[in-house]
Amino acid sequence: MTSEVVRTARLVLRPPHPDDADAVWRACQDPDVQRWITALPVPYTRADAADFVGVIAPAARARGTGMLAVVEADGELVGSAGIDRFADEQLGPAIGYWTAPQARGRGYAAEAARALADWALELGAPRVHLVADVRNTASQAVARRAGFTQEGVLRSALPYRDGTRGDAAMFARLPGD
Repeated sequence: MTSEVVRTARLVLRPPHPDDADAVWRACQDPDVQRWITALPVPYTRADAADFVGVIAPAARARGTGMLAVVEADGELVGSAGIDRFADEQLGPAIGYWTAPQARGRGYAAEAARALADWALELGAPRVHLVADVRNTASQAVARRAGFTQEGVLRSALPYRDGTRGDAAMFARLPGD
């Protein structure tokens, strides 16, 4: 990775620090974050948050396969965004995001997703993609506002906590989009 920080007009996407753990923990108590981010452990503990900021995010950066960042606006943690699977030649890197409940409705997720996609494309990624549950209309709206185009629906692509599976809307951005 060439940069540890991605900036926009309003946001700073930066590596998490140990002192971010409490804010991450609080945000991840939100039922919507837990509903749509099924890789998130439930219950989400303070130890899980400490692991995210202290182990998981730094390991992805060290491997060069991903950049998991906390998103700040005016010095306040407003969410998290990440890009992963840089080595995926077929689909390109994958973008993901969540927004803390108190920061929703301000366009932060779309701004962060657009910034990460721009960053990856500038580094030479042939494309960048993201998936959103077909029932998660808010996340699909974020993808569109971030300049992604829906390419289709991936049937039964998302594992749910109860063992069932759901469909995912597939979005992508290409250089020049």
